Amino acid sequence: MILYIAEKPSLGRAIADVLPKPHKKGDGFITAANGDCVSWCIGHLLEQAEPDAYDDAFKSWKLEHLPIVPQTWKLMPKTKTRSQLTVLRKLVKQASAIINAGDPDREGQLLVDEVIAYLGVKGDKLNQVQRLLISDLNPQAVKRALGQLRSNREFIPLSTSALARSRADWLYGMNMTRAYTIQGRKVGYQGVLSVGRVQTPLLGLVVRRDDEIANFKPKSFYEVLAHLVTDQQQTFTAKWQPSEACQPYMDEDGRVLAKGLAENVVARINGKPAQVTKIEAKDKRQNPPLPYSLSALQIDAAKRFGLSAKEVLDTCQSLYERHKLITYPRSDSRYLPKEQHALAPKVLDAVLKGAAALVDGCEAPNAKLKSKAWDDSKVDAHHAIIPTEKVANLSSLSSNEAKLYQHVARQYLAQFYPAYMYAETAVEVTIAGGLFTTKARQDKSLGWKQLYKRATTVNQASSDSSSTSSDDDNDDTVQSLPPLVKGQILQCERGE
Repeated sequence: MILYIAEKPSLGRAIADVLPKPHKKGDGFITAANGDCVSWCIGHLLEQAEPDAYDDAFKSWKLEHLPIVPQTWKLMPKTKTRSQLTVLRKLVKQASAIINAGDPDREGQLLVDEVIAYLGVKGDKLNQVQRLLISDLNPQAVKRALGQLRSNREFIPLSTSALARSRADWLYGMNMTRAYTIQGRKVGYQGVLSVGRVQTPLLGLVVRRDDEIANFKPKSFYEVLAHLVTDQQQTFTAKWQPSEACQPYMDEDGRVLAKGLAENVVARINGKPAQVTKIEAKDKRQNPPLPYSLSALQIDAAKRFGLSAKEVLDTCQSLYERHKLITYPRSDSRYLPKEQHALAPKVLDAVLKGAAALVDGCEAPNAKLKSKAWDDSKVDAHHAIIPTEKVANLSSLSSNEAKLYQHVARQYLAQFYPAYMYAETAVEVTIAGGLFTTKARQDKSLGWKQLYKRATTVNQASSDSSSTSSDDDNDDTVQSLPPLVKGQILQCERGE
């Protein structure tokens, strides 16, 4: 009997769905017609033992006990899920082969590995444990994953890294919490002063940032714009670039703090002739934004939809587990394995059938294109969040589910459009000895940006793309320019 141990019941049911039927459902497991069995953890079934499990003396908190460093680490069954551990204990003994079907990340790897070890699996049976990696709960994807089993030993480094993190949390948290609490009692504090490897530095960042905000003293700074006109009465503006002589009146970020200096520049350029001293035109390209990782999606969804990080995660979990419309959401990768590109036609077909509005007024995506997102060297256990091959029924989704599904789908669609092409012209103008600059952009080919023209303006990249593009664009608002040539004389109508 082959035993599949999933991380949670929903994943266990997805595996069972593709095994031979009819199924027999038991308490905490499902048996397939061929005798193979699927069971599951319910999150972590085991937890690190408390200090007093190592020595009764540690029940009292004393400085002389610190630091507490276990020589042999102990895991204890969680009380609430002890019955499921009992189910697994029985099934593990009966199994001739075991498959680790934890989530495709280091925590999912360790979660099942520690149960296998705790239940005493050893020798050849342990060496022959296989790993099943599932990032899409649809039956066809689960079947593909079952055909690509790997040795669980390949993932020992992943499991070890999760174990190291878990033990580091214990060592830091248990010892520092006791130390600070004992010191706190000496000065009359009666509660527990909780200290954690993650929580305490994070709290420190929040407090320092809050202090910066509370103590921030705003300062006015000044820019000068020159309103210019050609002989043909075509107008544009250029911004003053302060010279080194202005340094004493500027802050560390190069902003002029002296209003009098800015007013003096305005007075000097009003009504004066201006000369075009430099023109530089370049053709540029901007590649599609990469598909989403969870953190990138949370940041972008906060900006666009005002959703909290938790709302995004919860919604994505629902899209993954309940609706099976996106791949595994707890991913920190923004890249895809090259083999996934072969599935692109099916995924694109599903997206275009379920969310056709995403490509309204756009060219059709080209499934043969391969963006920089497909890169095996940047994919570990899990890949970027993308749509699955299942067609979405948007009317059956909640508002947030529909928004996030379409947002993930649009980012995936972008991989099948060419780069955004544009011409950028940088102009320098000299007025009364002062340097003024401006830039203009002219679209040549929208490429992937045509997908975003409804969500943003055409000349504005998606908020995500600016951080992933090979050509970051952090310039001021880009204007259109009249035809200009080097040496051309203009008129400065007024300074502002």
